[in-house]
Amino acid sequence: MLPVLTRFLAPSLLSANFSHLAHDLQQIKAGGAHWLHLDIMDGHFVPNLTFGPVVIDSLKTQTQLFLDAHLMILNPEKYIPAFAKAGCQNITVHYEACPHLDAVIHLIKKQACQVGVSVNPATPIQVLEPILPLVDLVLVMSVNPGFGGQQLIPYTLKKLEWLSNWKTHYQNDTGKTGPLLQIDGGVKLDNLPQVLSAGAQVIVAGSAIFNTPSPQEACQAFIRAAREHKLPFA
Repeated sequence: MLPVLTRFLAPSLLSANFSHLAHDLQQIKAGGAHWLHLDIMDGHFVPNLTFGPVVIDSLKTQTQLFLDAHLMILNPEKYIPAFAKAGCQNITVHYEACPHLDAVIHLIKKQACQVGVSVNPATPIQVLEPILPLVDLVLVMSVNPGFGGQQLIPYTLKKLEWLSNWKTHYQNDTGKTGPLLQIDGGVKLDNLPQVLSAGAQVIVAGSAIFNTPSPQEACQAFIRAAREHKLPFA
């Protein structure tokens, strides 16, 4: 089950230095990171190719961080059991890649994993409204998926604001908190306050953490910045 914390910092493995991966994982853990975000790309749904279940299976022996898999792939239902077996604790799929999204959500649940759904920047967030009560997490892509180091697209923050408003009404009506709200793409220290104010609870950051002299200090800087704006990570 997901830890009952308020906000989470989730460094993205995509930007790590794979030549000394164990060191980088130790650094972000020491810096206060809560999750490890795993960008899974197939070279078809997005124009890049990353890693698969075999790599993740080896990662779980190197870190105690919560393993958060983001499947940017076509036909994710074919691979969900393998990612679950490899140790992924949350599996997020894309609305755009799942013509039968309800069935895919229930397939992930059958693997005893938490389930997330993501939308690309140009996809209206309202398309997810029917399934929001079914999922544990919604991932708002704030860049076009495929490559790290991009600039955050400002209009995507409106999606977080809409989701936050939906969650407020949902909690008032049902007493349930609704899904966690995650953002991925272009999040840096200078826009972190706006991102958190819009409602983000899980912050994915790649180059802003790993492309620095010290990933540990970069994580600590994110946590300090959130605290200074009275929007602290757990």
